[in-house]
Amino acid sequence: VQLQASGGGLVQTGGSLRVSCAVSGRTVGAGLMGWFRQAPGKEREFVAAIYWNGYSTYYADSVQGRFTISKDNAKNMVHLQMNSLKPEDTAVYYCAAAPGHRALQAPVSAYIDWGRGTLVTVSS
Repeated sequence: VQLQASGGGLVQTGGSLRVSCAVSGRTVGAGLMGWFRQAPGKEREFVAAIYWNGYSTYYADSVQGRFTISKDNAKNMVHLQMNSLKPEDTAVYYCAAAPGHRALQAPVSAYIDWGRGTLVTVSS
């Protein structure tokens, strides 16, 4: 699976931004699509996940209620709508795919296909 993230940029605290991921290549099938982020000097962390062939979602506590992951299977796109952004949301955001039957809470090691990230900067 080839993944290409886009849509990052600069936004003020409290603002909104949507990042998107174009999915191509072999099908993700029953697997997961996830968003991760990595802030400067920090480890990559999980943000949100959704089943490619379903609608169940799972979020990190830090973004629950503010971020929404969605997908458009017809357009092979996965989106992450980010509202009420905070400076601590500043990071490079990556989309990733975990093929096969996985729990929504699958570890990062389950994600084998990664796109190049897109930078989101939230100014205070």
